[in-house]
Amino acid sequence: MSTLELIAFVLGVINVTLVVRRSVWNYPFGLVMVVLYGRLFFDAKLYSDALLQVFFFVVQLYGWWAWSRVSANAGTVLIDRLGTRARLGWAAGCAAAIIVWSSLVSHYTDASLPWWDASAAILSVAAQIMMSRRLIENWVLWIAVDILSIGLYAAKGLWLTMLLYAVFLGLAIWGLIGWQHDAKQQAAA
Repeated sequence: MSTLELIAFVLGVINVTLVVRRSVWNYPFGLVMVVLYGRLFFDAKLYSDALLQVFFFVVQLYGWWAWSRVSANAGTVLIDRLGTRARLGWAAGCAAAIIVWSSLVSHYTDASLPWWDASAAILSVAAQIMMSRRLIENWVLWIAVDILSIGLYAAKGLWLTMLLYAVFLGLAIWGLIGWQHDAKQQAAA
């Protein structure tokens, strides 16, 4: 465990806790966290995860803008849902992206655990986009990502990061339950 990993861990817990609570203030913590994890994952030769942090940085900026805009207009961060066709489209897109990205990473890099790493990365991309759009389905994907990541980081000896993803798993379950409840109240209003 390094100081870098410890700081990223603390920022990650703060970030996701604020997302669960639908607070726009999750984004400053998330931006710093992804920069730190980008370095940590690059050093561990988890290139898909390192590259993912660059994507997260950009999407965190977009999410901050989008959530701030909705919050300013509605007074709260509203929740939305995907329809059945959109869910199937996201699932097919994720499956195809995992196959393509995993193949490229395993063939062209010295990445450690490329299929496992790429699967967690692709699902994270989809989950982050859904979160930025305030889609309740983001939590289902984050639960899958967290389960994959716990094993991945244990295999790489990144124990604190593994613990972070175990905490993220609990927060994602809390987020899914809470957002489902809030979506029902939002629909009734």
